[in-house]
Amino acid sequence: MNLVNKTEKTFVLTTPLYYVNDVPHIGSAYTTMAADVVARFQRLLGHRVLLITGTDEHGQKIQRSAASSGKAPQEFCDEIVPSFLNLWQVLNIQYDRFSRTTAANHHAIVKEFFQRVWENGDIYQGQQKGWYCVSCEEFKEERELLDGKRCPIHTTKEVEWRDEQNYFFRLSNYQTQLEEFYQSRPDFIQPASRRNEVLNFVSQGLQDFSISRVNLDWGFPVPVDSKHTLYVWFDALLGYVTALLEPDAEPTLANALEKWWPINLHLIGKDILRFHAVYWPAMLISAGLPLPERVFGHGFLTKDGQKMGKTLGNTLDPVALVQRYGSDAVRYYFLKEIEFGKDGDFNEVRFINVLNADLANDLGNLLNRTLNMVKKYCAGKVPSIAQSAIPAENSLKAIGLSLGEKVKQAYETLAFNEACHAVLSLVQASNKFIDDQAPWTLYKQGKQEEVEAVLYTVLESVRLAAYLLSPIIPNISSDIYQQLGWGINFNDQTESLIIAPFTTHATWGVLSDQQQLGTPQPVFKRIEALKND
Repeated sequence: MNLVNKTEKTFVLTTPLYYVNDVPHIGSAYTTMAADVVARFQRLLGHRVLLITGTDEHGQKIQRSAASSGKAPQEFCDEIVPSFLNLWQVLNIQYDRFSRTTAANHHAIVKEFFQRVWENGDIYQGQQKGWYCVSCEEFKEERELLDGKRCPIHTTKEVEWRDEQNYFFRLSNYQTQLEEFYQSRPDFIQPASRRNEVLNFVSQGLQDFSISRVNLDWGFPVPVDSKHTLYVWFDALLGYVTALLEPDAEPTLANALEKWWPINLHLIGKDILRFHAVYWPAMLISAGLPLPERVFGHGFLTKDGQKMGKTLGNTLDPVALVQRYGSDAVRYYFLKEIEFGKDGDFNEVRFINVLNADLANDLGNLLNRTLNMVKKYCAGKVPSIAQSAIPAENSLKAIGLSLGEKVKQAYETLAFNEACHAVLSLVQASNKFIDDQAPWTLYKQGKQEEVEAVLYTVLESVRLAAYLLSPIIPNISSDIYQQLGWGINFNDQTESLIIAPFTTHATWGVLSDQQQLGTPQPVFKRIEALKND
């Protein structure tokens, strides 16, 4: 298949296809918030973006969860899927495609892909013996297991012994090709700690892996043997390909891959790294397809320093969190306070303190007090200031001139916390600048030009900060922009790109005296500290 080379103007990224054995948890929300931020940023750059998310609905874990609820698997999945759609809505996730692995068009894609790999001689029948974790839907090596034959990831679950006929994929055939690929594309697996994990795993020698199950009804039958059901991971990874189909297109690989392939970024949790960084590229090579650009495995989340789980009773309901504090607050905390790629912790007291300090005090209060001073000292109008009137060594302009490029690099490397800290440094410097310059004193001294220069500089700093944070806090950024006289809603991403493209609005000096300033209003209300029960 001759795939057309994509133009650089497209950007495709995926979240995992989430397992629907239960309603979504904060980990699913975390990956999807990060993906939405990347998608919004790429759209501001003027790229055509496709953000893919969805659900993985086959396998033994689903079959058992459905049975324990007294429901058929499809009925069970159909009841769980809306909880994901609802969470994405409350988190202000603007996805483009939602891929369900039970969809008819997905079945067609899986069959065609299987046929390619089969015809390439990479699938054979053999005997599978080993310890199986149903929660991971993965065989475990004995050396990986914890005491009591427990899974190293699902530490309360015992693995099950399996001895059965399965179909296998010849992963061992791809050892050399994968190692060469990792060497030629050092950025394929990120961050570096994840890359090292994969290189270490592959260097120990790759073993063929089972791609079918017997005694399992819930899934697609193996195309060459209907007594076997396709292994959930072989099916689920292809959900990314199915999602590329236009809604009315015939479900063929050619149609799916024509416009958007290869995928630019797979965002995943580190627990499914092996499937995406080893199995998936090998499957794609076998089928003769180009490989994705990048797989990024982020860390796990804890709450108050403890692993979250139903047994501990300390789960964190993402819907309840957003209903209590708002989507911008939740997005900001998780992306600013946790270095993407490392494990991170949620603590509600810290959460409230961070939001009050950064969004209510530093950013919100800065806008409010500056607009009120403009109203008082400049008749409510943006001061008419020539850019040359503000010297490059001005402490705010000095930060602002290079900030857009610095934040762009942070977003591109998924260093969301660095993007937030860089922007916050301008906000904090602006608050200090106002206190140091004391425009109220300058006004009393009749130094009107100096007053106007100070207030313009601060207003422009707030604008730049709001713009650069808009992928993370689109609602607050929209409120700030509207108070500065732009009728921009950053949730309308087409409009934002036309009116406020990154090439201009990420630079210093965009605010002009043509802007009609709005009425000062708080953009983020202080959150009351938690009361001890």
